[in-house]
Amino acid sequence: MTRVPASAITIDDNQSDLSSPTNPNNPTNPSNPAHGLAGRLREHLQTLAALRVAISDRDLAKAMLLSPPQTMYQVTEALEQLLAEDAATESPFIAALVVSRWRSGTPAPGFFDCAAQLGRFAGDATGPDARVFLAAEFEASVALGALP
Repeated sequence: MTRVPASAITIDDNQSDLSSPTNPNNPTNPSNPAHGLAGRLREHLQTLAALRVAISDRDLAKAMLLSPPQTMYQVTEALEQLLAEDAATESPFIAALVVSRWRSGTPAPGFFDCAAQLGRFAGDATGPDARVFLAAEFEASVALGALP
């Protein structure tokens, strides 16, 4: 996995229908206030998947222009939403592209906990099963991102 700085990739969030109150990606949609961020994260991660690169959770927060308080909490909530959406559609976990700078290039344990709760991972989040699972999810996301 190759990591890139957040400043190297930009996403155009100026979609014409984003302002519609019924659009699930609209950050003001009261039915799911975190969905706007999750949608932006997904777009950003899809771009990274096409480039075959991972990003740290902190760099992802910077790329989304998040500011305190609770910056990492916002990222975590949005990533958990992406995990749930991907599990529901039986898609690869695009959140596998988000790694922790402090965990030798692996996601935080919450990634594996959430994947286990969704029935897609069984094993120790710090063991070899986690590395195999992460590599498979990363490669499947990259393969999906490489499709035309």
